[in-house]
This record gives sequence, structure tokens and C-alpha cells, in this order.
Amino acid sequence: MGTRSGQRRRRRFRHRRSVRLPHCHRGRARLRRFTSVEAAIDAAAHRVLDRLPANGISAAAIEFLVFGLKQGWACLFGGAMLGLILVTRFLWPDHAALARYDFLFLAALAIQLAMLLFRLETTAEAKVILVFHIVGTVMEVFKTSAGSWIYPEESFFRVGGVPLFSGFMYAAVGSYLARIGRIFDMRYSNYPPLWTTVVLCAAIYGNFFAHHFIVDLRYGLFAATVLLYWRTVVHYRVFRFRHRMPLLVGFLLVALFIWFAENVGTWSRAWLYPDQADGWTPVSIAKLGSWFLLMIISFVLVSLVHRPRPLEAEEQDGSTVCRSA
Repeated sequence: MGTRSGQRRRRRFRHRRSVRLPHCHRGRARLRRFTSVEAAIDAAAHRVLDRLPANGISAAAIEFLVFGLKQGWACLFGGAMLGLILVTRFLWPDHAALARYDFLFLAALAIQLAMLLFRLETTAEAKVILVFHIVGTVMEVFKTSAGSWIYPEESFFRVGGVPLFSGFMYAAVGSYLARIGRIFDMRYSNYPPLWTTVVLCAAIYGNFFAHHFIVDLRYGLFAATVLLYWRTVVHYRVFRFRHRMPLLVGFLLVALFIWFAENVGTWSRAWLYPDQADGWTPVSIAKLGSWFLLMIISFVLVSLVHRPRPLEAEEQDGSTVCRSA
């Protein structure tokens, strides 16, 4: 009898373990997409916000609040750079020993090192930023030589007429896309084959150079982008719930945000378009199309580091929040 009783207890223990551990494993998998700092913030937020109603206006207000906070967190690097551009526009001395552009370059490096040191971003995200800095600087060198825009101030850290801080402005877009995909646990349905997006990315990047010599193919590239991503939907988790949005709408919204940021950058004279040389005017809305296409390049490059995950894989990789009984 004692032996059979012990066997029953062992079977019940194995059954409980087989039920509970996978559930908690899913919770741990959800937290693994966060850095250690983000995991601590997430836990603190749950301790406070989980006490509030999960339905009605309170739930909607919580989702809206967390959405805004997460967006701000994803923009951490870009927001810091834009803030420094604005501050130096007003406070940087005209005859300082260190040029304003050089300060912005050194500050960008310091921000990156601090974000890695304090676990505010992952190593993979830092690699994305490096790739974007190189890709952006190459395009900047060509575009400034073609007269598309200028950098009106002097600097030591530069390549040709391009101060090296400018590459970090492209890197800020890459940083945002890499971080937001992780922070919002983005999943995709009807995502196109990866190789087709790489071909589109290469064609767009090539057109940024080639249109100075041959016909501009951007309208054909717009059409190709719409055809490729027309059915793609991004599913993202804010706090308690998953939401969904057509990916093309997401591209457009981010491009619009970058266009606003570019207006801030040109107003602060960090760089200037030819029609702004005699006095600042808003950046042409036509530039929104350029930023939309740049978004495709940015998104595809990030997707090579963080592969797009299908919505169906959510249960398999354990994204469900672990709750103690």
C-alpha cells in the first residue's frame, strides 16, 4: 500500500509539473525579449496596472498610456539625438573649440555606449545601428556632392562634406525599428517572402543614387511596395491585448513622424535643403515619399537581423504572460 501511494503521489507531481512548467516557460520567453532593465520596468508596471479594471474605459486608457510610453522608449536614441540638435542650436557658442557637429558625433557615440552599458538596448540592436550608420553615411556623401542638401557648419569628424554625426540620424531610424519590434512583440500575417523584400530594398537604395542620372523610378517602387505588402498585417501587443494594423499604414505613420523630425532638424540648421539657404521653410511634403521608401530599406535591413515572426508562432515560442496561481 505504501508503495502504491508513493507511486500515485509521484504521478500527481509529474502531472502538475507537466502542466505548470510550460505555462511559466511561456512567461519567461516573453520576458527574454526585454533587456534586464525593461524586464524590471515591465514587472513594476504589472504590479501597478494589473490592479485596475481590464475592461471598459480604464482598460482602453491603460492601453493608450502604455502605447505612448513604449513608443517613447523605442525612440530613446532618436529622441536623445533630436534633443541634442535642438539644445545646441540655442546654446552652442559660435567660437567654441569643439565644433557643434563634432560634439553631436561624440555625444552619439557616448549615448550608444551608455545604452549598451546600462542594458537599455541589445547587442543585436547596436549592430543594426552600425549598419545603418554605414549605409546612411554612404548615401549622405553622394547626396551632398550632388547638391541635394548641405551641412553649413565646419567639423573635424567628417567624410568629404558630411559630418559623421549625420549617419547616426539614419541609425536612429534603425534603432527605433529594431526596438519597437521587440518591445511590442510584433508578429505578422501574410508576410511576403524575405528574398522579395531584399530585392525591393536593393532597388530602392539604388534608385536614391541612379535617379540623378536616369529616370526616377520611385513611382514604380511605390507600386511594387504596395503590391508586396498589401496583404501584410502587423499584430502587436501593447499591455493586455494584441492589436493589428496594415503594415503599409505603419510604414506611412513612421515616415510621417520622421518628416516632422526632419523639419526640426532643418529648422535647427543641422542640415539644409537648397530652398532653405536664405531662410527656413518647412520641408516639402514631397519628401514624405522619400522617407516612406527609406522606411522600406530600414525595415528590410532590420528584418535580416530580427526575422519577422508569424502570428501562429506565438503559442509555440511562449509569449503568453506567466501568472502565478
